[in-house]
Amino acid sequence: MAQAQFDYDLFVIGAGSGGVRASRIAASHGARVAVAEEYRIGGTCVIRGCVPKKLLVYASQFADDLGHAADYGWTVEGARFDWPTLRDAVARDVDRLNAAYTRTLASNQVEHFLDRAEIVGPHSVHLKHSGRTITAKTILVATGAWPVKPDFAGAEHCITSNEVFHLETLPRRVVIAGAGYIALEFAGVFNALGSAVTVVNRSDAILRSYDIDLRDRLLAITQARGIAYRFNAPIDRVEKQADGSLQLHVRDGGEPIAADVVLVATGRTPNTAGLGLENAQIVLGDRGEIPVDGEGRTSCPSVFAVGDVTDRVQLTPIAIREGHAFADGVFGAKPTTVSYDAIPSAVFSQPPLAAVGLTEAEAHAQYADIKVFTSDFRPMKNIFSERVERGYYKLVVDGVTDRVLGIHMIGPDAPEILQAAAIAVKAGLTKADFDATIALHPSMAEELVLMR
Repeated sequence: MAQAQFDYDLFVIGAGSGGVRASRIAASHGARVAVAEEYRIGGTCVIRGCVPKKLLVYASQFADDLGHAADYGWTVEGARFDWPTLRDAVARDVDRLNAAYTRTLASNQVEHFLDRAEIVGPHSVHLKHSGRTITAKTILVATGAWPVKPDFAGAEHCITSNEVFHLETLPRRVVIAGAGYIALEFAGVFNALGSAVTVVNRSDAILRSYDIDLRDRLLAITQARGIAYRFNAPIDRVEKQADGSLQLHVRDGGEPIAADVVLVATGRTPNTAGLGLENAQIVLGDRGEIPVDGEGRTSCPSVFAVGDVTDRVQLTPIAIREGHAFADGVFGAKPTTVSYDAIPSAVFSQPPLAAVGLTEAEAHAQYADIKVFTSDFRPMKNIFSERVERGYYKLVVDGVTDRVLGIHMIGPDAPEILQAAAIAVKAGLTKADFDATIALHPSMAEELVLMR
């Protein structure tokens, strides 16, 4: 397979979810593979994203559980929360995962360099710190995405999702800029742990890609839980006060907001700066993304890209699927096309929401006749609670074929339920198939098969 003039058959830049999967699968097909990662093996999801964030979500949910415990007859005395204990436990698990991913590369005979790699030609990369130049028949860029850098005055006083896991203390007052899934997940975490949380957003809506009924329900519930919102409020500046606290000025005509931490979560941009892609005559897209075809190939035949750096779908499972498909196609003679249809997604807010397929608005735009079925219910676990928080499920159905086009859910365990339900949407099952399925009682999931 290899040509003698190349050091490796494949050189991967970035050891995140997509890069590690591509490396491992390519090596299993007999390729000589090396990967360079300038920070830690594992990438955003494992080191500073999905996984450590979900651990914070679990920790914050104990606040709800303690409240429910009292409703169910338990007496919990002396309960208190200690941020350093949680922070350090999360850091230890990140260390464990970093080591596990590193072992995965080693066990698959993939050489790895803890160094920054930059492309210097169609078949060459330069390792910045060691000064070494390496050649490869094929280069794969899998450097992911990076938090958007704020451009307002005083941005240097703010943090992003990269730094939030390393806070010395739990902030008393948190301002979160943005209203996407990262912003609302951290808003729910800090609110549950006892911080006063204000979300400021330059537009007038949260979670714009989700069904409007779920967005409205989440907004109402989180407001009732104490999260404050300032909409149509672009940030003007952040000022550091003499006592170390911050004051946030927004352009909505309202008063400044006092904070101990300002977390900017206004999106993520492809991590392509300084990679030397121009040395392979690769022209970036408008958002800095690497344009690729259906096989992940760039305009340079020897350079491919997968994952968030292509800005197609910024989800870890997509990066993994793309990395696997690339390796199978290029090194395993098994061309594979990644389907971007019916991708399930979730927001681990409090309560969480999850969705797959078309929203009601999208379905109306694409189909002449649709039917919508909903269930608005009080989760059984919450039945004794003074907080009246209702779950909400929606099925969007093609009125002609009866095929289920989308499922949208908000309520306890919605992501866990949605993963199984997404199979039905991907498989093209009908509303009649849901109706014919016996309910599993008593459960929240049974609402999916009881809508009439």
